[in-house]
Amino acid sequence: MNGKKGPVIVVSGQVGTGKTTHAKLLAREFNLRYVSSGQLFRELAKERGFTLEEFHRLAEKDPKIDLLVDKRALREAERGSVVIEGHLTAWIVKELADIRILLTAPLEVRAKRVAERDNITLDKALKDVMLRDESNKLRAKRYYGVDLSDWTIFDLVLNTSKLTVHGTFEVLKTFVGECLKLREAAGDLSSLRD
Repeated sequence: MNGKKGPVIVVSGQVGTGKTTHAKLLAREFNLRYVSSGQLFRELAKERGFTLEEFHRLAEKDPKIDLLVDKRALREAERGSVVIEGHLTAWIVKELADIRILLTAPLEVRAKRVAERDNITLDKALKDVMLRDESNKLRAKRYYGVDLSDWTIFDLVLNTSKLTVHGTFEVLKTFVGECLKLREAAGDLSSLRD
């Protein structure tokens, strides 16, 4: 693991998998900062007077939008002691991340969650989720050469539809806790060698 002051934990996944919920819970549990790439993207859309859907379409044509978000994620990772959440974040900060987590769930489950969260119809949520999935996939390939279906960089892949929010968090908390214990032990061993 890296030699920063504190760990860098990345939580990635598609829309509606629980990235934000679980990244915030992990940050609180392990006393780390929380950073959301998705929130920065939404803030940029709002500042520029676009709907989220319009801004996704614009980002497909203008790489500067994603690059702004990604530069911030990299700066936060360099500082350490952070949980960073975002669709592409695991690939963007790959070399700086100590723990990379991917959350998954079937499309129908994700659409239902988005409908409830955003207080919209299931049909609208399904269209929104599919549009955002496709836009994220297209931009990842075009701007970074990343195939979002290649999960080999992740340390843990978890289907959040199989557990409750509490159950999912218990799995994540245990996994991260054990990884951090190993990180600490490795640090202790390296200080003995110096």
